[in-house]
Amino acid sequence: MDIEFVATGAGAPAKAAVARIVFEGDTYEGAVAQAVSASRFTGGKGQTLDILAPQGVDAARLVLVGAGKREAFGAIGAEHAAASAYNAVKTSGLETLRVEGAGGADLAAHAALGVRLASYRFDKYRTKEPADKKPSVLKTSIPTADVDAALAAFAPLAALADAISFTRDLVSEPPNVLYPAEFARRVKALEDIGLEVEILGEAEMMKLGMGSLLAVGQGSIRESQLAVIKWNGAADKAAQPVAFVGKGVCFDTGGISIKPAENMEDMKWDMGGAGAVAGLMHVLAGRKAKVNAVGILGLVENMPDGNSYRPGDVLTSISGQTIEVVNTDAEGRLVLADALWYCQDRFKPKFMVDLATLTGAIIIAIGNDLAGCYANDEDLAANLLAASKAEDEGLWRMPLPDAYNKQIDSMIADMKNTGGRPGGSITAALFLQKYVNGTPWAHLDIAGVAWKKPSSIPTSPDGATGFGVRLLNRMVQDKYEG
Repeated sequence: MDIEFVATGAGAPAKAAVARIVFEGDTYEGAVAQAVSASRFTGGKGQTLDILAPQGVDAARLVLVGAGKREAFGAIGAEHAAASAYNAVKTSGLETLRVEGAGGADLAAHAALGVRLASYRFDKYRTKEPADKKPSVLKTSIPTADVDAALAAFAPLAALADAISFTRDLVSEPPNVLYPAEFARRVKALEDIGLEVEILGEAEMMKLGMGSLLAVGQGSIRESQLAVIKWNGAADKAAQPVAFVGKGVCFDTGGISIKPAENMEDMKWDMGGAGAVAGLMHVLAGRKAKVNAVGILGLVENMPDGNSYRPGDVLTSISGQTIEVVNTDAEGRLVLADALWYCQDRFKPKFMVDLATLTGAIIIAIGNDLAGCYANDEDLAANLLAASKAEDEGLWRMPLPDAYNKQIDSMIADMKNTGGRPGGSITAALFLQKYVNGTPWAHLDIAGVAWKKPSSIPTSPDGATGFGVRLLNRMVQDKYEG
């Protein structure tokens, strides 16, 4: 999508769609007022009214886009309104969209971000899509009183859009294309934007003692990988970094404890946490964030095979703690256990945040619009929740009751890898907490939000959402850059 900012008052191309952001209680004149009165359009959030452009409007068609109450309108409102405008005309046959009424330079920049995010498509494998199903809008212009200020405000948002698209691409790829080594290769290519990337293979991880992570991948013909991504943007290159750890199960059959066939194809996105961490590191480099940061991605496939790990096996993690395997489909926590311990031991970070499509239990608990947030540190939890609210990526704070640890007690090892159905997301988080070694830590269970089908968010088409990239970028920007 080509985005341009134009001076307020500049004319629109004759074959453009003009979208006007309007609010509840606005009044209209002439043919527009007549069209509104003949409809149920009130200016509410997400409403659109598409009409032929009346006389005096220099365009092919006019779309009114409701943004709700004027006094509540802000950056997210501008993004959603502009995204709704794009969605209303994307297959109209028109090639240019003009979004009017966003406001000043900062809001105009966020409107541009909304269009960028809404226009994302993963269509590389489509060969016979009908022409009338393909988006026709190729260019969006956004009027503003200060074009230079809008361009400056949009620069870091463009880096954010690039990073979210990178994450969405990773999560959308089929598993025969994006297996652990290919994921690692794509991350390694981020060295072109200034990141430092180190890839550990199975031999290196075996020397380190990562028996928990390696067990998950031992039934696959694809070698497991650990990607270590570093961004040193702080003035003091030796300053303590912030750290993010992602679950990267590139395909999850469940292993020996195999999943039902129905919807198993969706398990290609069981690497959504690693995808989000990769996207976060992408945007930190893209906007030259003034922080030192580390991203750790545990990349595996969980496949059934004669060499697969089994229920009843006892694994020894890099920490020395032993784990009785009860269910091989509780594999993400085994990957994260070694990755978290390795991260805190090698980098001594200020904090660690892990992201994982970890449990179906979190969806049962809080649905498909929120991620579960577990934390052992109140300041870190507060910072995450503040960023979540600012970026409209919903988190819900979940408890970590010590009493629930009894559910993962083992008769023959230090712990079991699952405590069963009751409180399943909580016991998974308690399992992970055993591998943070006292480091301030938060766990985001993103199983319900990494993939939307269908999506109710105008800036997020059906499929991969890129959830986590913007809220973590916002937290770093607001709280940890110096």
